[in-house]
Amino acid sequence: MASPAVDDYLKTIYHHTEWQDDRITPSQLAAELGLAPSSVTEMVQKLAAQGLVTHRPYGPIALSDDGERRAAAIIRRHRLIETWLVREFGYAWDEVHDEAEVLEHAISDRLLEGIDERLGRPRFDPHGDAIPDAAGHVHREPFVVLGRASAGHTGRVLRVSDRDPELLRAVESAGVAVGATVTVMSAAALRIGEAEVTLPRAAADAVWLSA
Repeated sequence: MASPAVDDYLKTIYHHTEWQDDRITPSQLAAELGLAPSSVTEMVQKLAAQGLVTHRPYGPIALSDDGERRAAAIIRRHRLIETWLVREFGYAWDEVHDEAEVLEHAISDRLLEGIDERLGRPRFDPHGDAIPDAAGHVHREPFVVLGRASAGHTGRVLRVSDRDPELLRAVESAGVAVGATVTVMSAAALRIGEAEVTLPRAAADAVWLSA
């Protein structure tokens, strides 16, 4: 069942538990993919038959070991391509997602290895998401989402969600970048050095800080 459609399912399931522990439900998966629940149910049954996911009727969905490895491999491709486009071609971090969605299915393993080597084998993409290594392993440090961080908490920006390009642009224009050390004033305000910056309300659920 090697196909972009299967990869998209596996990526979405992988993403859901990447920064939290609750497994994805069929209705959540359908909403994420923009598909009818009946279509998702049918595909999940096929994925389960292939040994890529585990699932009980009406219950949450989890990747099997084989599904985890396959999802990590396609995530690795996507995030290396995003990093390559930013570093080598001058793309902004809000411009790379759609390009990577196309290229991740097109480039060869040889080219991907060359990209990884040329970039110095990066561990994180431009948004701060971990790039799985060739074996599918990732490294993440303890984190807290901005909206749940206490006022006065100081930490490094580990990740900014790439779901909303407009939010990425707003965060960038405020001077907030992955790797920057910030102090939380509120769910919508940070201090960077001596400057205090205000972020859109949506940033509360889209910015991850070191714990």
